[in-house]
Amino acid sequence: MARKRIFFITLFVVSIIGLAVIQYRYLKIGLNLARVQFSQKIALVGADVQQDLYGRNQLTFLLANALEKDTSYFKTEPAVLEDATRYFLEDYLRERLIDHQIDREFSFELKARDSSYYLRSAQKPREAEKDFRYPIEVKGYLADRLEKRVVLQLEFQNLDGYFLSQLNGLTLPSLLFLLGILAVVLWVLKTYYWQRKVITTTNAFINNLTHELRTPVFSISLATKILDAKVGEDQREFTGRILKETKKLTNHIDKVLELGALEHKRTVLVRERLDFRPSLEQICIDFNELCELEEQSFTYDLTPGPYLMKASVFHLENAVNNLLDNARKYGSNSPIRLTAIKKGKQLEIRVYNGGMPIPSSALNEIFKKYYRIPDGDRQGVRGYGLGLSYVRTVAEKHRGRVSVSSDPSEGTVFLFVVPLESDGSKDV
Repeated sequence: MARKRIFFITLFVVSIIGLAVIQYRYLKIGLNLARVQFSQKIALVGADVQQDLYGRNQLTFLLANALEKDTSYFKTEPAVLEDATRYFLEDYLRERLIDHQIDREFSFELKARDSSYYLRSAQKPREAEKDFRYPIEVKGYLADRLEKRVVLQLEFQNLDGYFLSQLNGLTLPSLLFLLGILAVVLWVLKTYYWQRKVITTTNAFINNLTHELRTPVFSISLATKILDAKVGEDQREFTGRILKETKKLTNHIDKVLELGALEHKRTVLVRERLDFRPSLEQICIDFNELCELEEQSFTYDLTPGPYLMKASVFHLENAVNNLLDNARKYGSNSPIRLTAIKKGKQLEIRVYNGGMPIPSSALNEIFKKYYRIPDGDRQGVRGYGLGLSYVRTVAEKHRGRVSVSSDPSEGTVFLFVVPLESDGSKDV
């Protein structure tokens, strides 16, 4: 159980990390694609700017005068002319960027190659903050008038944040779904461990209570035996009934304790190499005697042995006895039949009875601890829903299995399968 728990927890952690890594890689791919798309848009902006600034117009004329600090046409100070030109150019560039769906803060530099002329935006980012630079060579009127190569450079900062904002439709749902999966799994684990704690506490209470019941049951049995030796024949019917009921209660107590020990692996099931056929035959003989006393039909058919296996004969005998006792209790006094067949490397033991069929909805439930079929006359039979749970536990401990089928035509059939060891003879 501990290994399974570690395995599934490790698988869960690896899966979450794997999903996170995949999401991160998808995010990087998305950022790269966004950067490529941004570059394509900037290229279109550059083409429009080159075309707009090629000829002589109000903007290029204003730029030329500002760069040359020529105030003969604009009767103002050179600094004022430079500021006005800066804002005109910035508004123009912003309009061109918005035309191409780029709504992002930017800065610019307009300069000659030898830096003899220089015009830049009012708020220029620090050198370390520049993420993206796109130079646009300005040809035509401005370059001819200045007689220099003029370059307009657009600069953007923190583009990754901008691209992430563009990818919010993909990144946010992915993160939310990942967090949702993580929350659900953690909730399931918390619920599982809470339920496991409740089950452990309940089992501990049941086992402690069962242990406490042993002492009074033993005392009642001992007192009844002493009383039975002293009373007359006409009163021994009552002492015999008390002894019978205390014996039944003792068996139930032992069954609860043994099942709890097997389930929690506190009892080491010692398996020895043995021939199970003599034990199985003796079980059938003893059960047949009981059926004769109760005037109930029982037949059995055991294929020739030996039935060599590594097993705990005590638990196997108890499991088969439970199946037979179940058929007797719930078979409505119908004929009971047991067959044992060696099939390959397995021993198949089938117990048939023709009583009331088990509802299909209960076929997968009857092997659960404390489960009892809620309808029909079955509740008239006393029981605690432990017998078949014990049978399943014994089968699993022997690397076998138990199953059931039930229908009105063939009745109910329990199949108990355990592995055999090779005996050097041909199997049927």
